[in-house]
This record gives sequence, structure tokens and C-alpha cells, in this order.
Amino acid sequence: MDRMNLLTLHLRNFRKHKETNLTFSNKLNFIVGSNGAGKTTILESIYYLCTNRNFNTRTDNEVIRFGKDYFEVEGTIKELTESNIRVYYSLTENKKAYIKNGKKISRSVDIIGSFPIVTLTPSDLTITKGYPGDRRKFIDSILSQASETYLKNLLDYNRTLKQRSSLLFLLKERNSKNLIDELEAWTEKLIQGGLYLIEKRQQFIKSFKTFVKESYTEIMESKEIPGLIYSFLESDEEKIKNTEETFRYLLKAKEYEEKRRVANLVGPHRDDIIFLIDEVDLKKYGSQGQHKTFQIALRFAEFFYLKQLTGKTPVFLLDDVFGKLDSNRAKKISNYLRKIGQAFITVTDLADFSFLDINNEDKIIKVNEGMVEYA
Repeated sequence: MDRMNLLTLHLRNFRKHKETNLTFSNKLNFIVGSNGAGKTTILESIYYLCTNRNFNTRTDNEVIRFGKDYFEVEGTIKELTESNIRVYYSLTENKKAYIKNGKKISRSVDIIGSFPIVTLTPSDLTITKGYPGDRRKFIDSILSQASETYLKNLLDYNRTLKQRSSLLFLLKERNSKNLIDELEAWTEKLIQGGLYLIEKRQQFIKSFKTFVKESYTEIMESKEIPGLIYSFLESDEEKIKNTEETFRYLLKAKEYEEKRRVANLVGPHRDDIIFLIDEVDLKKYGSQGQHKTFQIALRFAEFFYLKQLTGKTPVFLLDDVFGKLDSNRAKKISNYLRKIGQAFITVTDLADFSFLDINNEDKIIKVNEGMVEYA
């Protein structure tokens, strides 16, 4: 197993952090401060190092320190060898560069999965409570980190959707033979690409169920049993005997509606994942506590799944997790973190979290208005 640890982090003009240098423990790193002090910013910057993206916002210019025209994040990640990662964004040029060991890397497929990362944040409530797209995004992000081939196929499928949408729009304007033939070709590409995604997601759910059950049991013991069902092509795997046949039938059945609405109405881009507690639909009937516990179990399951699949120990980020949990569940999660290895945990005030298991190998980093000190 290739244990992966973040050793150092340097931030420049990154939100409230004008110039911040950090070193970390290879165990638990507690980032402590009041709301708005710059705690989550540190997690954001770590996420940038691993993915070249932000988990909080779509636009890079939002994280630039007020009055500045660039930001820079640099860190050292140790696996068998050490890697230096630098992310630089210029507002004036509207350009971002991801540089690994002095070499610029441009393609997302060459970045995603190189340093697996798991994030547990308050926005995770959308996974269990939100729209199907939120749940698809969750499983696609895991599969994309675990498999470069899956990521390439997902990107290719999304391009197919865009191309097919353009053709549907043109067909609504003028119904020509050439356009119909072209649409048929893109429909075939949609089917083949879609079948690949469905198959890989089916395999993933079957495997991932075990990890979710183990993580949920760690937090809740055996009081409740979690479950996952992959719902695809308007049904679920229990009811579909021939996926390709069903795919083609639905496309034919919705041909007129697709042209009328200028939309791709059939395929894995419309699938869903149903979460269960004791065989009851979590989204419809789950309590607040069950939703929160399930969200946490999903992220721990993601960690152990990626660890097994990639042979690397992912970076684990936990943002404001303990504040809304009862002390019993919080204590179990705190103990569970010992099985993780290195983790980064933001908390508002350690005095309120006396149940946390903190030892001499851990590190406490206090943050105040972008300034840091070690406790």
C-alpha cells in the first residue's frame, strides 16, 4: 500500500491568506478557529493541489485575495517519492497552471486520481437530500479518481450529449435527411458510451455497498442497515434484463419528445441512486440524524474504496463535521478517524469537543484572519 501524505503547504493571496506556510502531521490535523477565520480555505487549497479544482466554487477568481490579481498554492506530497505541486492562477490573463515537479500538466485526466482525495463537507447533504444529478456527481467523482478510463469515457459521453443536443436543435429548425442521418450516428455513439457508464456504475454499486455497510456499522454499530440501489433507464437492475434493448426501446419511444423539447431524455445522465435504511427510502423517510450519518458513512466508504482500488491512501478533508452531531456519534467518528491515517479536520473551538481523541502525534493549527499558529 502506497501511503500518501501532505507534508507542506504554501498559500499566497488565497482568500484571507496573504502568505501562509504550513507543515502537517501524518496523523490528524485539527484546524481551529472562529467562522470566517480561514479554516475552510486551507482545505480548499489542499483540494486544489489534488484536483486543480475548488470544491466550494466554480470560478477560480473568487478565491483571490481582495486587491490582488493572482493566487498561488504550493505543496509537497510524499508517496514513495516526494512530489512538488504548484497551482497558479492569474486574474489579468484569466489563466491557471497546474505544475507537477516543474512540468505543466494541462489535461484533467492526467491530474484527477493522481492524488486521490475525499471531502466531507456540509454541502454533502445534497447527496442524500438533493437531485439525482448530485448523486450521479458523487459516484462519477469516485469512479473518475479510481479509473482514468472511466473519466475519459465520461468526458466523451458528455461531449456526445452536447453534440446530440445541437443536432436536435437544428432538426427543430429544419428537418433534413443529412441531419437525421447525423443524429442517428450520434445516437449510436450515445448508446455505446452510455452502456459503458451503466455497466461500470452497476459494478461500482455492487462493490461499494459493502464499504458503506462497514462504515455505517462503525458509526451506528448494528442498529440500522444501509443499502444502495442503482436506478437506471427509468427502472432498476432488478427489473432490466437486457440493458441495450431497453436503451434502444426508450430512445425510440421518446424520439418525438426529444425533438420537441430539444433535450437528451434517455441515458445514464438521467440515472439515480436510491439510498436505503432498513430497506426504507432514506430521501423520503429518513430523519436528519440518519441523513447526516449516511453522508458521513458514504465518505468513509469512499476513502476505503479508493484506498483498495488505487493502492494509495487518499487525502481526507473534513469541514465542520462535528458541530451538528450528538456527542456519541461524534466520538465514534473521531475514533474511526484513527483508521484513516492523515486527515484534515476543521473545528470552531476545541473546548467544545472534549470527546475528540487527540494525541501527541496529531497537530493543532489555530487560524485567525488568515494568520496561523501551532498549539
